[in-house]
Amino acid sequence: MGSGRTLAGMAALDPRDTDALTTSDEPDPADTVLSRSYRALSIGIVSVVLLIAFEATAVGTAMPVAARELDGVASYAFAFSGFFTTSLFAMVLAGQWADRRGPLGPVTAGIGAFAAGLLLAGTATVMWAFVLGRAVQGFGGGLVIVGLYVVIGRAYPDRLRPAIVAAFAASWVVPSIVGPLASGVVTEQLGWRWVFLGIPVLVVFPLALALPQIRRRASGPVAGTAPALDRRRIRLALGISLGAGLLQYAAQDLRPLSLLPGLVGAALLVPAALGLLPPGTYRAARGLPSVVLLRGVASGSFIAAESFVPLMLVTQRGLSPTLAGFSLAAGGGTWAAGSWVQSRPRLEPYRERLTTFGMVLVAAAVAAAPTVLIDAVPVWTLAVVWSFGCFGMGLVISSASVLLLKLSAPEEAGTNSASLQISDALSNVVLLSVGGAAFAALGGGTAGHTAAGASGSHPAAFAAVFLPMAAVALAGVWVTTRLGPGVNRESVVAK
Repeated sequence: MGSGRTLAGMAALDPRDTDALTTSDEPDPADTVLSRSYRALSIGIVSVVLLIAFEATAVGTAMPVAARELDGVASYAFAFSGFFTTSLFAMVLAGQWADRRGPLGPVTAGIGAFAAGLLLAGTATVMWAFVLGRAVQGFGGGLVIVGLYVVIGRAYPDRLRPAIVAAFAASWVVPSIVGPLASGVVTEQLGWRWVFLGIPVLVVFPLALALPQIRRRASGPVAGTAPALDRRRIRLALGISLGAGLLQYAAQDLRPLSLLPGLVGAALLVPAALGLLPPGTYRAARGLPSVVLLRGVASGSFIAAESFVPLMLVTQRGLSPTLAGFSLAAGGGTWAAGSWVQSRPRLEPYRERLTTFGMVLVAAAVAAAPTVLIDAVPVWTLAVVWSFGCFGMGLVISSASVLLLKLSAPEEAGTNSASLQISDALSNVVLLSVGGAAFAALGGGTAGHTAAGASGSHPAAFAAVFLPMAAVALAGVWVTTRLGPGVNRESVVAK
């Protein structure tokens, strides 16, 4: 579920995509996104997002069972962070591809890669093949989401874009509630593999609707010209992806020899990130850099912790996958509620205070989650705690997007939006790697449910994930105090 809710924000456009927002047909002023001229396209692309959302929210429930059957609990974090690692590169590649040849290519290739990743994960017999499948899914997901947002820019007029973007966001609500429960039932009745193998067949319907419309309305370069490939941006994206992958390997290996790939990974990742994020991001400079940093801190700390919630409930409290998934189900609704609250016009003057309140809720939820490791604490308290954390995330994530646009000139919106999403995905990779290393170091790889108090239970391994993430979220509370413009905007334009 962790990789899912933030995937909706991976649609950052390259700045050249922003220049390319044109429509291929003269719109009727009375048209809506479901009018006859847009209906097939709208239903098709929203259905694609709905399927991606359902898979992403369902996978967290099936993951503990898959990891145990594949004898790969020690590599549990890789299954999540591998998704984000390949998405980092795919987002930049999709923007370049869509600029040069239109969004049809990245959307089609992305859906194909996503389906291939599902099949690879669902048929895996060893953990490394399962992780590879998740990485292929992440690559496909990155291509698809960016490609679809370019479709919105080209195929819909200005007044209809907010409605179709809102439909994208809304398409995550039902999967967030239903996905974990449905996944739990499928996992228990049919086996975890069918959570992955059942979805590729379902992409046929949305593809049949969407692809012809994309070809008609949004294919080819804008105005018949193909912009030059930004090779530097591709190199930086590749550096981030390779560096993040090497860091993950080093974090999970924990042998002295793994220090070498860890150093190489850092040498690749750090300069690439500095080249793609606004100057001052890592020192929380006021204004835009702090907004970008907040997105990473909030998303990374919460998603890294959430990824271990089902595993903790299954292995430490003996819950079934269905009940473990239910602990996350309410979060979809409260996340949407937080997003709705921050959108109220009368609360606009208090936006920065809302983000502070949201981060306090996030930090408190992550810190309180491992209390269920104590047998005397009712298991249902985690569902309540996590729903409050999701409400806080709804406040913070949406507010960060609003503040980013407020602090960006129109010609900077694409680049700055890309920086926001890179911060999001990169922090997920790094913090999942850190959490996975701590989990493995304290014996989490052999964690399994035993009777209360029996040896072989490893609650400390889970506490070593949640408590550091709570500290990161708490640092995010301080970052929220630096969101107001205190720096000349021209000095923080994204590179």
